[in-house]
Amino acid sequence: MIVERPPAFRAAPDGAAARRLWRRALARPSLPATAGLVVVVAFFAVQAPELLTWAGLAGVLDVAAVLGIGGVAVALLMIAGQYDFSIGVVSVATSLVTALLIGYSGWNTWPALLVSLGAALAVGLVNGLLVVATGVNSFLVTLGTFLLLEGAALVGAQKVADTARQGSSLTEARGWASAARIFNSTLQVGIGQLHSSLVWWVALTALASWALWRTRFGNAVFVSGGARRAGREMGVPVGPTTVVLFCVTAAAGWLIGTVELMQTTSVQANTPALGTALDYVVVAVIGGCLLTGGFGSAFGAAVGALLYAVARQGIILAGWDPRWFQTILGVLLLLALLTNGIVRRRLKAVPRS
Repeated sequence: MIVERPPAFRAAPDGAAARRLWRRALARPSLPATAGLVVVVAFFAVQAPELLTWAGLAGVLDVAAVLGIGGVAVALLMIAGQYDFSIGVVSVATSLVTALLIGYSGWNTWPALLVSLGAALAVGLVNGLLVVATGVNSFLVTLGTFLLLEGAALVGAQKVADTARQGSSLTEARGWASAARIFNSTLQVGIGQLHSSLVWWVALTALASWALWRTRFGNAVFVSGGARRAGREMGVPVGPTTVVLFCVTAAAGWLIGTVELMQTTSVQANTPALGTALDYVVVAVIGGCLLTGGFGSAFGAAVGALLYAVARQGIILAGWDPRWFQTILGVLLLLALLTNGIVRRRLKAVPRS
């Protein structure tokens, strides 16, 4: 006798579903930074409860915003397999150009900002063209740019100092007030104060994430870092993409310099620009970018900047020796490198964040 019965469908074992979920989580470059952020916030919430107040949160976001602008731009370049160590000195040099045109030459603020932006893009264009045309490692090219701009910045800083001693104020310049509303607006939240740099950071992170995952340009970025030779053979514009990315990091340096100029109404020419550039690389690596290129996300870099800021402000609020921050940052970087290695080996799908 033949008995007909509907086929039985059994749900996948819970263990298999959990393994699939784990593999999908590991495919996200931002996972290490997100996990580290949760741990660091929980730790400093106990060691420094002030961190969770409005004032503490505002301090964290103020640090993370400026760092995140540079970190997201550098992350895009690292995904393409390149580095830019001149971004820190570009921020100083372009703010000097703006300050000199306003304070020394009497320009309106907006034309001065446009000229300094043009100067930044010119630096990015030179960096990109040299890397593409010569094949020289981008570390060496941008290091040369760094040294060139650092010397020029020191000379320009003396001019700005002389102008300040003569009583010329940047804030009295035409167009300064309107520019400050865009680059240095503030919002009072409790006893904390949020700056417009936070809006710039969030907007740039969203734009970069969309460009990476929803456009042909983003595909070219990943191909440039993961399969450059094959990409060229398939017609992917690897060279132009690289040049554009160097211009993006230079423009990010200009934005950072402009924000800091509007906030302090002075130029910090003694800032260790190379150390600042290394901070951006560290943020990108903590956020999931591989040093070999082809893997990473803008969102991960933004989370890395937030993690960096929480650790820095947490140490200050806890009353620890500030030198411990370098130790904690080193530990976070090593853990990120180890985790990224594991993620890369287990990656079976295109990473997404």
